[in-house]
Amino acid sequence: MGNSVKKGKVVLADQNKVKSLSLYKAAVAAGDQYVKTPENRPVSMNGKGRNTQEQKKRKTQLRIQIQEYISNSDVVIFSKTTCENCSKVKNLFDELDVPYLAVEIDKTDSGLTIEEELYEYTMETALPNVFVKEKLIGGYDQVIQLSKDGLFQKLLEGKEDKPKVDTYDFDLIVIGGGSGGLAASKEAAKYGKKVLVLDYVIPSPVGTKWGLGGTCVNVGCIPKKLMHQAALLRQALKDSNKYGWQIEDNVQHNWERMTKSIQSQIRSLNWNYRVSLIQNHVEYENGFGEFVEAHKIKSTNPKGRVKYYTANTFLIATGERPRYPGIPGDKEYCITSDDLFSLPYCPGKTLVVGASYVALECAGFLAGLGLDVTVMVRSILLRGFDQEMANKIGEHMEEHGVKFIKEYVPAKIEQIEVGAPGRLKVTSQSADGKEIVEEYNTVLLAIGRDACTRKIGLDIPGVKINEKTGKIPVNDEEQTTVPYIYAIGDILENKIELTPVAIQAGRLLAQRLYGGSTVKCDYVTVPTTVFTPLEYGACGLSEENAIAKYGEDNIEVYHSYFWPLEWTVPERDSNKCYAKIICHIKDNERVVGFHVLSPNAGEITQGFAVAIKCGLTKEQLDSTIGIHPVCAEIFTTLTVTKRSGEDIVQGGC
Repeated sequence: MGNSVKKGKVVLADQNKVKSLSLYKAAVAAGDQYVKTPENRPVSMNGKGRNTQEQKKRKTQLRIQIQEYISNSDVVIFSKTTCENCSKVKNLFDELDVPYLAVEIDKTDSGLTIEEELYEYTMETALPNVFVKEKLIGGYDQVIQLSKDGLFQKLLEGKEDKPKVDTYDFDLIVIGGGSGGLAASKEAAKYGKKVLVLDYVIPSPVGTKWGLGGTCVNVGCIPKKLMHQAALLRQALKDSNKYGWQIEDNVQHNWERMTKSIQSQIRSLNWNYRVSLIQNHVEYENGFGEFVEAHKIKSTNPKGRVKYYTANTFLIATGERPRYPGIPGDKEYCITSDDLFSLPYCPGKTLVVGASYVALECAGFLAGLGLDVTVMVRSILLRGFDQEMANKIGEHMEEHGVKFIKEYVPAKIEQIEVGAPGRLKVTSQSADGKEIVEEYNTVLLAIGRDACTRKIGLDIPGVKINEKTGKIPVNDEEQTTVPYIYAIGDILENKIELTPVAIQAGRLLAQRLYGGSTVKCDYVTVPTTVFTPLEYGACGLSEENAIAKYGEDNIEVYHSYFWPLEWTVPERDSNKCYAKIICHIKDNERVVGFHVLSPNAGEITQGFAVAIKCGLTKEQLDSTIGIHPVCAEIFTTLTVTKRSGEDIVQGGC
């Protein structure tokens, strides 16, 4: 609204700091241009110098809006349609055939407040305000004088951005605006470093894209947990009758209302991330970053505008995106977790392809919402997790209505009927050549994720990647094969892929780079939870890995089933919850693996993870008084070992 772009030749100029027109002229003549920098001007406060929280929020919104205007074009003019000087400047640019973005303040919804904030941003008392390459040139007098002196025309001759030979634009450039990248950027800024974050979301094949914050916030942990909660509420409604609540039998779920509420929460988080970067003095750009030289990257924004930046140090935190199987119809008709959480319609009868935690979590909450769900599994469930626990999860899901097709993979997806949802025909094949055909409304692919590392020019500075997986090998300080380039998060080779791990690694990296710390990230004692209908919490080694590391004779596994008290009244899922700890016998029976299937498994696991980090032993567990009656209490009463073969079925709470 109120913005227009004039066509003409492109204006290119490199401008930095200057406080007067005369200095600016001298800088241009010397080939090293400088201009005003509004970000260094004092900011005035309204009233008595105090703003309410709402006013501060509004001011921040306007500041971001102004910054986005400035970044949308090489030449930006803040003007009014009734301003004579504004018209003269625009006419001048038209005569010069210079493209520009005109932000007509009097035609915007918030004209007066934008004008007030623009004054605080530029300290210019009159319009127009002219920006070239995001740097303030000035107003009418400055532009006209530059034009008369022939200096403005020199700026239009195509001078490219050139970094100073002895300095870089930034101390640190972070490529990737996910949780890890944001954590590292803010931590580095605390040490007074100049930091830039580049973040760009390539739309999914069906067109889904999102805001700042990465996978976890937008299409991962946050919406997943909220949809999981929606499914748990349905089970709670069923249980409530036995607790005396009179609930109508025909209670219905509204998918559109749920997704709208969840997306509203996500947008608020996107906004909070933007505000947090501003508050921490971290520069942010919605641009796709790729290396073009050593210490130099190119950033391309959604409108195709290109900028170049240099830095002393780089951090790669680009994360991963869902993998497609490369079969007919996969990208045309299927969705992934990138699309599910903002899907504008209920998916209906759904086929989930894959056996990862993403696949089982999505299948679990879709079934929990009352949908017809089938999971197609090529081999095993939850590869990389404790397989006893994985199989128990599968059994529980089957008992609660999720169907499994095992040892098959889809070979072809065809659209039968267009709709929201439509109808799809899925042809699947087994390893021995058998074929099955079934119809679904939605096919959700969750067969793994690929590292976003192949298209960012890592070969130019010489960063080595695993050619098969795209993962980046690093040393124990997250340093790549190029000393000034680091990497964190899901793109690391042979490291656990979890958001809190990326956050911890990012913070610790910044503290080592700029704060003199020597603390490194622990990638072993990491707690996690799979939010399947029966939640699975784990910390440390799986039973398989413990045996491989210490030998079967050197580990002791204590285990037991248990029945949560809150499940006894509705009489459901007796002896389905399960707990086990894996102890290293020769190390004073130190707990090296912790596993639990239970409601609120994440809450249970988080507390025990601290103890395990401190070297928890079986004797210490036994001497700890449990809280009765809660699920976590079971870990203070474990007495039966697998080696003994004794019965672990529980008769009561």
